[in-house]
Amino acid sequence: MLDLIFLAFIGFVLLLGLRRPYLWVLLYVYIDILAPQRIGYSIITSIPVSFIAFGAAFGGWLLLDRKEGARFSLRQALMLALLVYCWWTTQSAEFPEAAQEKWEWVWKALLFAIFMPLTITTRLRLEALALVIVLSVATIVIGTGMKTVLGGGGYENLNFFVNDNSGLYESSTLATVAIGLIPLIWWLVRFGTILPKHWSVNVFAAGLTFASLLVPIGTEARTGLVCIAVLALLLLRYVKRRLLFMAAGGVLGVIALPFLPQSYYERMATIAQPGGDESASTRVAVWTWTYEYASKKPFGGGFNSYLGNSFTYELPVREEVGNTTSVQYRDVTDEARAFHSSIFEMLGEQGWPGLIIWLWLQGLGVWQMERIRSRWKDAGSEREGWIAPLAVALQLASLIYLTGALFQGIAYQPMFYKLIGLQIALYSYCRRLDSKRFKNGPEKPREIGATARRKAHVSGQTSAAGANAVTAS
Repeated sequence: MLDLIFLAFIGFVLLLGLRRPYLWVLLYVYIDILAPQRIGYSIITSIPVSFIAFGAAFGGWLLLDRKEGARFSLRQALMLALLVYCWWTTQSAEFPEAAQEKWEWVWKALLFAIFMPLTITTRLRLEALALVIVLSVATIVIGTGMKTVLGGGGYENLNFFVNDNSGLYESSTLATVAIGLIPLIWWLVRFGTILPKHWSVNVFAAGLTFASLLVPIGTEARTGLVCIAVLALLLLRYVKRRLLFMAAGGVLGVIALPFLPQSYYERMATIAQPGGDESASTRVAVWTWTYEYASKKPFGGGFNSYLGNSFTYELPVREEVGNTTSVQYRDVTDEARAFHSSIFEMLGEQGWPGLIIWLWLQGLGVWQMERIRSRWKDAGSEREGWIAPLAVALQLASLIYLTGALFQGIAYQPMFYKLIGLQIALYSYCRRLDSKRFKNGPEKPREIGATARRKAHVSGQTSAAGANAVTAS
């Protein structure tokens, strides 16, 4: 029954796309995030729904959709360069089979991120994409929050829709995404036009925000706790009552403490003492090995080059006998350990050129969103007042992603490339607005209130005096 429901929904959207081809782009985003073909049990697992939606999105735009407003930007060129470079390194990868396996999904993530901004040419399409992204992730987040509240969870014990610790269903990745999308949730509440302005929408957004904050607790992902702290610090720039905001955050934190399981405290304690946790202890060793590896191979070793690493490090082991706790250090040899950082993932797999392109792509996005915020923050009209807040939400999402990327190998995570596509689309949209204004000539600022009435009164008096002078003459 679950398979049939998924297939009926996908088929329905495919039919609707015959009238509105852009819906096929949204369908692929939904399938790529939620992965219904992995959730299902029988029929849907044998049907390439992702490939069908992927082809429909491209074919619909080429054959049926309008191309007005489509532009190719510098960030799309950077992703294209990264795509070509990754293909080149895959041909000479140290582990060809493992590299080819990763390449099969990386190229689709990059290609779709390059293509997607070409289809997003209006405010409605920008909002529709943001809404589909949020609701698709919300499907996973709500289930995770419910299991956490009802007593489930724990590190590597919280089951999602699929029993597969990869992609968006990896606990730390999901925690990063859930926290990063919180500003976008509230942008949709404040400025969205697809959903009505209703108290039920506000309640749903509040519940979804609460569920997003529960994801790091249910998964016991240390990265999620760091992302929450970074988001709170970044929001201080935009809230009007900073002291009240900090006080409210502190009170909520204190209230939540009694409800957190002991295992959560023990896991979070390893942030301050990484040497006591095997997972955290290996990271520095992996990063050291990767830097030395890139020194020998500056162009990288291709995808999954971490399979060649091997190192030995000391791990403290605590033993409790009665009331006495002793600590002994033992040598641990580890092999084929993952990079545990997007920066070192890029460095080890694509070398220095790949890392430079990736950092340029991310940094340029943060800078462009800041430019949009600065340029449109004083726009008071309903037609333009949504632009700066959306830029802020997307900038915060990028910064949260970069925070999580410091401790996870998510350099090619498709979810974040969709946000990059949304950023590019917004930047191109704003450039088109500025281009139209420049073409039509500079607009004089509209004056409102008492100033406008006073000037109108003075203008009227001047005109009357002039008319009297002409009559007398």
